[in-house]
Amino acid sequence: MGKIKSESMFSIFLRRMVKRKEAMFGLSILIILAVLAILAPYICRYNYAEMNLQNAFAPPSRDHWLGTDSMGRDMLSRILYGGRFSLSVGIVSVAISGTGGLILGSIAGFFGGKVDNLIMRFLDIFHSIPQVLMAICVSSVLGAGFFKTVLAVGIAGIPNFARTIRANILAIRGLEYIEAAESINCRNARIIFRHVIPNAITPFIVHCTLAIAGGLIVSATLSYIGLGVQPPLPEWGAMLSDARSYVRQYPYLMICPGVFIMIVVMSFNLIGDAVRDALDPKLNK
Repeated sequence: MGKIKSESMFSIFLRRMVKRKEAMFGLSILIILAVLAILAPYICRYNYAEMNLQNAFAPPSRDHWLGTDSMGRDMLSRILYGGRFSLSVGIVSVAISGTGGLILGSIAGFFGGKVDNLIMRFLDIFHSIPQVLMAICVSSVLGAGFFKTVLAVGIAGIPNFARTIRANILAIRGLEYIEAAESINCRNARIIFRHVIPNAITPFIVHCTLAIAGGLIVSATLSYIGLGVQPPLPEWGAMLSDARSYVRQYPYLMICPGVFIMIVVMSFNLIGDAVRDALDPKLNK
């Protein structure tokens, strides 16, 4: 008789994700937007910084599908180029938050005691401040700009990630396989990275997926109040800030970037919900 091959966890995860139509819908939208943003120099007829003051506030037309802004710049070009900055801020900032939170939360949860109290009380101070307000404070210190915005959003999200991974590590810290590894004198670093984190990472992955949408909103907020990505870079939040003075006369200037922010946030939330269900060990289908 042939050997029965056991299905890997990754294949089970993929199979469950494919069955979720909303996840595939959200993923398709993100892929399309990412491809359009990458290929923007080849797709757009106009450069995002190309100005034509004689054509300012032009309504949507055959030449300018989404119209032009107050300086005559093509809105479609700025939307597609802006996708590069907005998506990058959301993804990279979560990478920073996740890395910092994973390190601090793992150390606090594994060692416990004074180390746990020291790290978590320090993070509680930051966690008591809303993420947007924390990002504003960090951005005010670092200054405005793309990379500084990424760093500000990333730092502001570290406490949430640290608390998530710590809670899961505390739940598995006293299990038998951890005690067995300690009994054979495994190094703490090996126990953490080979045994603890892989078994506590599932809620952390779900948090990362959902946090990208939150990071994009925070970065758009910073740009909206002038502390994020600065003109002439076409970040979606900065475009909203530029359009607020003309919202009554030319509402499309604010509607266009706002709709794209909404679509991306919705897509990441759909994927995050599907990832959470796909990684749920209670599901056996």
